[in-house]
Amino acid sequence: MTLPFGGAAGDPGAEVFKYSLFLVLCNRLVTASIAATTLVAKNRREELRPVAPLWAYAAVSLSNVVATTCQYEALKYVSFAVQTLGKCAKMFPVMVWGYVISRKKYTARDVAIACSITLGCFIFFTTGETASRVAKSSKSGAGVGSTFWGVGLMIGYLAADGFTSTVQEKMFRGFSMTTYNQVLFTSLCSTALSSFGLLSSGQLPGALSFLTRHPDAFGNVLTLSFAASIGSLVISHTIKTFGALVFATIMTTRQFLSILLSSFVFGSPLSGGQWLGTCVVMGTLYYQGATGKAKAKEAAKAAAAGGGAGAGGGTVVAAAGAPLDGSAAAAQAAGAAAAAAVGEGAAASAGGNALDVEGQPLLKR
Repeated sequence: MTLPFGGAAGDPGAEVFKYSLFLVLCNRLVTASIAATTLVAKNRREELRPVAPLWAYAAVSLSNVVATTCQYEALKYVSFAVQTLGKCAKMFPVMVWGYVISRKKYTARDVAIACSITLGCFIFFTTGETASRVAKSSKSGAGVGSTFWGVGLMIGYLAADGFTSTVQEKMFRGFSMTTYNQVLFTSLCSTALSSFGLLSSGQLPGALSFLTRHPDAFGNVLTLSFAASIGSLVISHTIKTFGALVFATIMTTRQFLSILLSSFVFGSPLSGGQWLGTCVVMGTLYYQGATGKAKAKEAAKAAAAGGGAGAGGGTVVAAAGAPLDGSAAAAQAAGAAAAAAVGEGAAASAGGNALDVEGQPLLKR
């Protein structure tokens, strides 16, 4: 999306691939193929049928297609570092969608962390170069309009991606659904949506013509598609196991490493202010992780102390019916409390599970 094919930038035959929806289509086709092949290979053919209403898969697919398209399109206007760090602000939309959709509650600490990350992103955007290579080489140049469109597309990405991960979490909580089942049907819906977009916008002939003129670009498309497909499976597993907000934190760490690699490998140096903004974002995230672990340890100690005191008043009976002595009961209580605390510091810090205010699943068969 930023480097030309057929020669160096400025050469007569050099072209930049600009068909974002075609990349989305290829990504989703490969993802659906991998998911279906995996289910057949594991002899889990029953998961080849949808377990949730098709509209639920389609809702995730639509927001995912919008998010991915905005992400690719943004590279035409802002640099990779700007686009990557901008993704770190996804904690805010995840929290907003979590409240709107699932009525999740957030602490002042959660809001303060999200505000600090957003502040770091703002410092990054306002203290250094933000335009992409494509914007700089265009006739209009890298002006305020370029940055405006790039930031607007990133806001669209954040809103759509936050909705996607929140609804994915809700579907996992509301249905007996595996990662492969969700990935398969959301990818199939995304394939249909992106195909419709390509045909209705007239981009498909242009994309195929570009690949005919530059066959080496097809290898890049396939590499991107396989990488994105594996990423989709990992993302769905992470959301199912730990929740949407934890997934956002993990992705933020990956994005920080991407900024470092981009800076050193592709010669895209950052200003001092941009490094400061990056450090603010990463420092906030590591603070979040450290305080979450501390809370888990405190809860485990408190449970152990309570278990030891309770053991003196009688015998504790295990689930299997066998009596436990005081030390075993304390250990069991401590383990349960630690697990609960870890869950609170990880997934439940996003506001708990995806249940509505009455405690019922938000999605039902």
